[in-house]
Amino acid sequence: MSNEFSEKEYSSKMDKSIHSLKKDLSTLRTGRANTNMLDTIKADVYGQLMPLDQLATISVPEARLISIQIWDKANIAVIENAIQKSELGINPQVDGQIIRLRIPDLTEERRKDLIKILKNMGEKSKIAIRNIRRDANEELKRKLKEKNISEDESKNFEKIIQNLTDTNIENIEKILANKEKEIIQI
Repeated sequence: MSNEFSEKEYSSKMDKSIHSLKKDLSTLRTGRANTNMLDTIKADVYGQLMPLDQLATISVPEARLISIQIWDKANIAVIENAIQKSELGINPQVDGQIIRLRIPDLTEERRKDLIKILKNMGEKSKIAIRNIRRDANEELKRKLKEKNISEDESKNFEKIIQNLTDTNIENIEKILANKEKEIIQI
Protein backbone atom coordinates (compact mmCIF):
# COMPACT_ATOMS: atom_id res chain seq x y z
CA MET A 1 0.00 0.00 0.00
CA SER A 2 1.32 3.42 -0.90
CA ASN A 3 1.91 6.26 1.50
CA GLU A 4 -0.57 8.49 -0.34
CA PHE A 5 -4.21 8.67 0.69
CA SER A 6 -6.61 8.15 -2.22
CA GLU A 7 -10.07 9.59 -1.80
CA LYS A 8 -10.88 8.24 -5.31
CA GLU A 9 -10.65 4.70 -3.94
CA TYR A 10 -13.29 5.48 -1.30
CA SER A 11 -15.41 7.39 -3.78
CA SER A 12 -15.35 4.34 -6.05
CA LYS A 13 -16.40 2.09 -3.17
CA MET A 14 -19.32 4.41 -2.39
CA ASP A 15 -20.34 4.42 -6.06
CA LYS A 16 -20.35 0.62 -6.05
CA SER A 17 -22.58 0.66 -2.98
CA ILE A 18 -25.05 2.98 -4.77
CA HIS A 19 -24.92 0.75 -7.87
CA SER A 20 -25.66 -2.29 -5.71
CA LEU A 21 -28.68 -0.53 -4.19
CA LYS A 22 -30.02 0.34 -7.66
CA LYS A 23 -29.60 -3.28 -8.76
CA ASP A 24 -31.39 -4.55 -5.64
CA LEU A 25 -34.23 -2.07 -6.13
CA SER A 26 -34.70 -3.16 -9.74
CA THR A 27 -35.67 -6.63 -8.49
CA LEU A 28 -38.58 -5.25 -6.44
CA ARG A 29 -41.99 -5.89 -7.96
CA THR A 30 -43.70 -2.53 -8.41
CA GLY A 31 -46.74 -3.40 -10.51
CA ARG A 32 -44.95 -2.97 -13.83
CA ALA A 33 -43.29 -5.83 -15.67
CA ASN A 34 -39.51 -5.65 -15.54
CA THR A 35 -37.06 -8.36 -16.61
CA ASN A 36 -34.79 -7.45 -13.68
CA MET A 37 -37.41 -8.94 -11.35
CA LEU A 38 -36.13 -12.37 -12.40
CA ASP A 39 -32.42 -11.64 -11.80
CA THR A 40 -32.37 -13.31 -8.37
CA ILE A 41 -34.16 -16.48 -9.50
CA LYS A 42 -31.97 -19.47 -10.29
CA ALA A 43 -33.11 -22.86 -11.59
CA ASP A 44 -31.38 -26.17 -10.78
CA VAL A 45 -30.55 -27.47 -14.26
CA TYR A 46 -27.65 -29.47 -15.67
CA GLY A 47 -26.49 -30.16 -12.11
CA GLN A 48 -26.07 -26.51 -11.09
CA LEU A 49 -28.04 -23.38 -10.24
CA MET A 50 -28.31 -21.14 -13.29
CA PRO A 51 -29.93 -17.71 -13.76
CA LEU A 52 -33.03 -17.71 -15.95
CA ASP A 53 -31.46 -15.44 -18.56
CA GLN A 54 -28.97 -18.24 -19.32
CA LEU A 55 -31.81 -20.70 -19.94
CA ALA A 56 -34.35 -18.61 -21.83
CA THR A 57 -35.11 -15.40 -23.66
CA ILE A 58 -36.89 -13.00 -21.31
CA SER A 59 -38.97 -10.14 -22.68
CA VAL A 60 -41.71 -7.70 -21.67
CA PRO A 61 -44.32 -7.67 -24.48
CA GLU A 62 -46.84 -5.70 -22.38
CA ALA A 63 -46.67 -3.39 -19.36
CA ARG A 64 -47.90 -6.12 -16.99
CA LEU A 65 -46.54 -9.26 -18.67
CA ILE A 66 -43.17 -10.99 -18.71
CA SER A 67 -42.63 -13.66 -21.36
CA ILE A 68 -39.99 -16.36 -20.87
CA GLN A 69 -39.14 -18.34 -24.03
CA ILE A 70 -37.35 -21.46 -22.74
CA TRP A 71 -34.72 -22.93 -25.05
CA ASP A 72 -34.74 -26.52 -23.76
CA LYS A 73 -38.11 -28.26 -23.24
CA ALA A 74 -36.60 -30.40 -20.46
CA ASN A 75 -36.15 -27.27 -18.30
CA ILE A 76 -39.75 -26.00 -18.39
CA ALA A 77 -40.92 -27.68 -15.15
CA VAL A 78 -37.71 -26.79 -13.30
CA ILE A 79 -37.95 -23.12 -14.28
CA GLU A 80 -41.66 -23.03 -13.43
CA ASN A 81 -40.87 -24.45 -9.96
CA ALA A 82 -38.06 -21.94 -9.42
CA ILE A 83 -40.44 -19.06 -10.21
CA GLN A 84 -43.14 -20.45 -7.91
CA LYS A 85 -40.67 -20.84 -5.03
CA SER A 86 -39.26 -17.33 -5.50
CA GLU A 87 -40.33 -14.29 -3.49
CA LEU A 88 -42.12 -12.80 -6.52
CA GLY A 89 -45.49 -14.17 -5.48
CA ILE A 90 -46.53 -14.74 -9.09
CA ASN A 91 -47.93 -17.97 -10.54
CA PRO A 92 -46.38 -18.77 -13.92
CA GLN A 93 -48.63 -19.79 -16.83
CA VAL A 94 -47.01 -22.42 -19.05
CA ASP A 95 -47.90 -22.47 -22.75
CA GLY A 96 -45.63 -24.90 -24.61
CA GLN A 97 -42.08 -23.56 -24.30
CA ILE A 98 -43.26 -20.15 -23.15
CA ILE A 99 -43.90 -19.19 -19.54
CA ARG A 100 -45.95 -16.05 -19.02
CA LEU A 101 -45.91 -14.06 -15.79
CA ARG A 102 -48.85 -11.69 -15.38
CA ILE A 103 -47.93 -8.92 -12.95
CA PRO A 104 -51.00 -8.22 -10.80
CA ASP A 105 -51.89 -4.81 -9.43
CA LEU A 106 -50.34 -4.21 -6.03
CA THR A 107 -52.67 -4.23 -3.05
CA GLU A 108 -52.40 -1.45 -0.47
CA GLU A 109 -50.95 -3.95 2.03
CA ARG A 110 -48.33 -5.16 -0.48
CA ARG A 111 -47.39 -1.55 -1.25
CA LYS A 112 -46.77 -0.89 2.45
CA ASP A 113 -44.67 -4.06 2.69
CA LEU A 114 -42.63 -3.00 -0.35
CA ILE A 115 -42.03 0.43 1.16
CA LYS A 116 -40.75 -1.22 4.36
CA ILE A 117 -38.44 -3.44 2.29
CA LEU A 118 -37.36 -0.37 0.32
CA LYS A 119 -36.51 1.60 3.46
CA ASN A 120 -34.60 -1.40 4.84
CA MET A 121 -32.53 -1.66 1.64
CA GLY A 122 -31.85 2.08 1.81
CA GLU A 123 -30.73 1.87 5.43
CA LYS A 124 -28.33 -0.97 4.59
CA SER A 125 -26.84 1.14 1.80
CA LYS A 126 -26.43 4.13 4.12
CA ILE A 127 -24.69 1.89 6.64
CA ALA A 128 -22.36 0.65 3.89
CA ILE A 129 -21.52 4.27 2.95
CA ARG A 130 -20.85 5.14 6.60
CA ASN A 131 -18.62 2.07 6.97
CA ILE A 132 -16.60 3.20 3.98
CA ARG A 133 -16.26 6.65 5.63
CA ARG A 134 -15.12 4.97 8.86
CA ASP A 135 -12.50 2.93 6.96
CA ALA A 136 -11.23 6.07 5.24
CA ASN A 137 -10.99 7.95 8.55
CA GLU A 138 -9.14 5.03 10.16
CA GLU A 139 -6.67 5.01 7.28
CA LEU A 140 -6.19 8.77 7.71
CA LYS A 141 -5.48 8.34 11.43
CA ARG A 142 -3.01 5.57 10.69
CA LYS A 143 -1.21 7.63 8.04
CA LEU A 144 -1.13 10.64 10.39
CA LYS A 145 0.29 8.48 13.20
CA GLU A 146 2.95 7.10 10.82
CA LYS A 147 3.64 10.72 9.77
CA ASN A 148 2.90 9.94 6.09
CA ILE A 149 0.57 12.94 5.94
CA SER A 150 0.40 16.21 7.84
CA GLU A 151 -2.39 17.19 10.24
CA ASP A 152 -3.70 19.75 7.72
CA GLU A 153 -3.80 17.13 4.97
CA SER A 154 -5.62 14.79 7.33
CA LYS A 155 -8.27 17.44 8.12
CA ASN A 156 -8.69 18.24 4.40
CA PHE A 157 -9.12 14.57 3.50
CA GLU A 158 -11.61 14.12 6.37
CA LYS A 159 -13.70 16.99 4.94
CA ILE A 160 -13.54 15.48 1.45
CA ILE A 161 -14.62 12.06 2.75
CA GLN A 162 -17.43 13.63 4.80
CA ASN A 163 -18.64 15.53 1.72
CA LEU A 164 -18.56 12.32 -0.32
CA THR A 165 -20.55 10.58 2.43
CA ASP A 166 -23.15 13.35 2.61
CA THR A 167 -23.53 13.47 -1.17
CA ASN A 168 -23.96 9.70 -1.44
CA ILE A 169 -26.49 9.55 1.40
CA GLU A 170 -28.49 12.34 -0.29
CA ASN A 171 -28.27 10.33 -3.52
CA ILE A 172 -29.66 7.26 -1.71
CA GLU A 173 -32.51 9.37 -0.32
CA LYS A 174 -33.40 10.57 -3.85
CA ILE A 175 -33.29 7.03 -5.26
CA LEU A 176 -35.53 5.78 -2.44
CA ALA A 177 -37.99 8.65 -2.88
CA ASN A 178 -38.28 7.94 -6.62
CA LYS A 179 -38.80 4.22 -6.05
CA GLU A 180 -41.39 4.95 -3.33
CA LYS A 181 -43.32 7.17 -5.77
CA GLU A 182 -43.22 4.35 -8.30
CA ILE A 183 -44.60 1.88 -5.72
CA ILE A 184 -47.35 4.24 -4.53
CA GLN A 185 -48.57 5.03 -8.06
CA ILE A 186 -51.77 3.18 -8.87
